[in-house]
This record gives sequence, C-alpha cells and structure tokens, in this order.
Amino acid sequence: MNESIENMIYLVRGHRVMFDQDLASLYGVETGAFNRAVKRNIEKFPEDFAFRLIQSEWESLRCQFGISNKCKPKS
Repeated sequence: MNESIENMIYLVRGHRVMFDQDLASLYGVETGAFNRAVKRNIEKFPEDFAFRLIQSEWESLRCQFGISNKCKPKS
C-alpha cells in the first residue's frame, strides 16, 4: 500500500502533492464528493492544503504521465 501511495505523490512548486482524484480514491469516494467535502470544511485545513495548477504545471505533469502527444519526440 505505501508503495502505491508513493506513486501518487508529485513535486509541484517545491511541495509534495497528491491529486484530488487520488485522495478521493484512497477514501473510497468520488472526486466530486471529496472536493465538495473539502470546500464545505476548508477552515479545517491548512492554508496551503489545496491549490490549482497553472497551465504550464499541468502540461509538465501530463508529460510525466506520458498522456500528451505534445511531449513525445517527433520521429
């Protein structure tokens, strides 16, 4: 289990982060339900608990995942 959790952790802005979909999966809920629960209880979390990726960060992570054609070298 620890190894699978480690594979869900990424380095963004110098912070180790997990995506909402991965956290929701760990808790056994849908991503939307997880996000609604966080939003309803945001005062219970540290200020830096959640943030949105900017476009360049998202593109960089997509390249790491290998899901973007833009990142593949042209043959």
